[in-house]
Amino acid sequence: MAPTLKDLEPTDSQKTTLWIIGAYSIGILILWNAPVLRTILYPFKLVTVAFHEFGHALAGVCTGAKIISIQVDPEEGGVTHMRGGNQCCTLPAGYLGSSLIGALMVFAGFDVTASKVVSVIIGVCLLVTLFWAKNWLTRGITVLFIGLIALLWWFQNGAGLRYFVLFMGVMSCLYSLWDIVEDLVLRKVNESDATKFAKLSKCFPAQLCGFIWFLVSLLFLICGILAGIVTFK
Repeated sequence: MAPTLKDLEPTDSQKTTLWIIGAYSIGILILWNAPVLRTILYPFKLVTVAFHEFGHALAGVCTGAKIISIQVDPEEGGVTHMRGGNQCCTLPAGYLGSSLIGALMVFAGFDVTASKVVSVIIGVCLLVTLFWAKNWLTRGITVLFIGLIALLWWFQNGAGLRYFVLFMGVMSCLYSLWDIVEDLVLRKVNESDATKFAKLSKCFPAQLCGFIWFLVSLLFLICGILAGIVTFK
């Protein structure tokens, strides 16, 4: 049964969560563009890049690829080396995969128990990324966040974990959306995933591919919020 308008009306507790999501979004955007304060987001950016590369790797495994390595570099970029696989699936899986993980975390951020369940899933993703990691920065950042998740699991019976998962969800979704805009509108990176996909498909320009991925990523975020409101009344 499809949710009604009454189902989509948030409770007082959910309204608080929505305000927190808004505050997180504003805070992230401010820190993102502040010359000195942006370093606060540095480790969170790196782990969202790790999610991006995990999306590539998972799509590769699902389409028969052999994953050689995953690397996250100090310039907040990343690369996944693989043999084989279907590029039509692996190329969009970075942006869409990280935004889907972000939307899942936003959804879970409406409930403590759901946050614990999703944190286990995220921990497994990070462990798999650690297995494929070939540089010390990738290993270090994954171990750091796995340890942080384990610590917050016991903090105030998981309340701290809920707000951490919610923040990481907002961060991952915003990073994915902004990365698409930055690569295809502001900087027009010639070797972005969208430009590679456009060359492979020979049907759509890179900007159109990026715009479609942007809309899908935004849809994931909206669905994560609405699903959280309906599920955790």
